Amino acid sequence: MKELQFTKMHGAGNDYVYIEGFSQKLPADLERLAIELSHRRFGIGGDGVILILPSETADARMRMFNADGSESEMCGNGIRCVAKFVHDSGIARKPQLKIETGAGVLSLDLDVEQGKVNQVTVDMGEPRLLASQIPTTLGNPNEPVINQKLEFKGHNFFATCVSMGNPHCVIFVPELNDELVLGIGPLIERDERFPKRTNVEFVEILATGEVRQRTWERGSGETWACGTGASAVCVAGVLTQRTDRTILNHLTGGDLLLRWDEHSNHVFMTGPAKEVFQGRVRVDFE
Repeated sequence: MKELQFTKMHGAGNDYVYIEGFSQKLPADLERLAIELSHRRFGIGGDGVILILPSETADARMRMFNADGSESEMCGNGIRCVAKFVHDSGIARKPQLKIETGAGVLSLDLDVEQGKVNQVTVDMGEPRLLASQIPTTLGNPNEPVINQKLEFKGHNFFATCVSMGNPHCVIFVPELNDELVLGIGPLIERDERFPKRTNVEFVEILATGEVRQRTWERGSGETWACGTGASAVCVAGVLTQRTDRTILNHLTGGDLLLRWDEHSNHVFMTGPAKEVFQGRVRVDFE
């Protein structure tokens, strides 16, 4: 039996169990760890588990596991909470941090109040737009996928695909509802045209600078927020001429501010990072 120290945190309601690997040894079976700890009835509860580890190239390394145990490249809400943990715990108490992820090393600017991180701006990097980079077999592999027609359950949708280090299928709709998110979302996630599966964003336009988003997240189901998804929505809105380059995105768990900079081609995301509680959990496997 092993005891692990953990911290429950969330970014705009996108909640994870955070476990640091600087001072404690982690179990070998990380997939099982994520499944058991993420369960909202039999575990701690969360959209997944995020490990905060030493890095040779950055202030810390982040590994993210979904609630089903699958590992993902990146989590925009999760990395803000990683930055808060790294700063507030004293691993690296700096106003700017670099965090290593499966999508590369990202830079983060911290908004610190009374010694604690309250909000974080993440340089999410450049969006990847070619079909082969998503990856998806929709359209030409060497061209962007913009307003690509999809049909599910007799309904026609128009998808714009963006990778922010992980795959996203963005669909603009007149009005958000459960039938779309819970009924169509899982079908698109596992559609054979997305060989690594995909996150699915359904988006309602409120104004050229304001949207509302719900996400069916790959490996976790509907989550209350998705930072990489919100970044993809910002890009997709510009590509389809629906929104400005800077948008306020209303998600179920809170708001995110996104900006796709036309000079650097980088997407910048600003949002909260909150600690919920800390604790210790016993795991009976190595």
